[in-house]
Amino acid sequence: MIDTPELDGILDTVRPGATVTETERLDRGNRKQTTVVRFVDADPVVVQRSADHAAIRTEGRLLDALAERTDVPVPRPLHSGDGWLVTPLISGADLHEEFTELASGDRRRIVERFGRSLAEVHEAFEFDGWGPVSAADGTLRVDSAEREVVAGGLELATNGSTPPGDGGRYLTTYGEAAIGRLPSEFDGLKPELRSVVAGSPADSSTPRLFPWDFRPGNALVDDGELAAIVDWEGPLAAAPALSYAKAEYLVADWYVSRERAETLRSAFRRGYESVRAPPAVESAHRVAAIASTAVDSRGVVTNPGYPPVDREAAVQFHRESLRRAL
Repeated sequence: MIDTPELDGILDTVRPGATVTETERLDRGNRKQTTVVRFVDADPVVVQRSADHAAIRTEGRLLDALAERTDVPVPRPLHSGDGWLVTPLISGADLHEEFTELASGDRRRIVERFGRSLAEVHEAFEFDGWGPVSAADGTLRVDSAEREVVAGGLELATNGSTPPGDGGRYLTTYGEAAIGRLPSEFDGLKPELRSVVAGSPADSSTPRLFPWDFRPGNALVDDGELAAIVDWEGPLAAAPALSYAKAEYLVADWYVSRERAETLRSAFRRGYESVRAPPAVESAHRVAAIASTAVDSRGVVTNPGYPPVDREAAVQFHRESLRRAL
């Protein structure tokens, strides 16, 4: 088993001789430790550590590539090593907590920026297969290793990557894994959900980067503007339509009423199409996307809204969203 690197050793490398004034653990992700470190005479940093060295290496390489190829606001790595990554601390408030309090115009503008950012990601990153993306040799590519992978918040038992032309098969695999993790309250819906994803249409589109956790909860806002999107763990290569459906759902439906969500969907689409044509989203894409958001990587039902609703209301929200997607 690979150990998680020690914080003191990382700080000696990153800020030799600097005096630490404060460390603060952040609740970001279930598979890595994230710590804000402040110093007497140096700029604050964010240190991410994980026993999964390959995952941290991939996230660091992706952040560099995003900064090089797009205008998406990301914290570009300052230093990295085996099992750790250091980025600057970006000023801003948690968009998850601020989303419903924003002025309607600011909220629409931020959602539009999310749409434009996703389109930039899709335009900048294409792959030759479907599935988990890694940077084992410094180059971002689909991981062809035969292993059980944790990606997109799901444990997918795969035979490595899926070749081009098999996008429908990958969507079915992803969707069935998501549906299989839904708790018993969804049992009455599961047969119909499985039928929809099993009938995923053939997809010959070019696989594009799928940042599966692309949402307000992983973003910072400052003075009514999107300051940074900060969590890019476990990237996938998937159909643009799957990525579009999931991101749209998380920025348009997660926080507001259905009536207000329509306005945000329009803003998201407007932002996306300012860069490239939006993909054709089918029911299978929406079912897979919504099912994958309903349960987190620990198997716990997620709670939409802010303040988050309780479990009973969350289950009802997810069930109604899935029914509408059928």
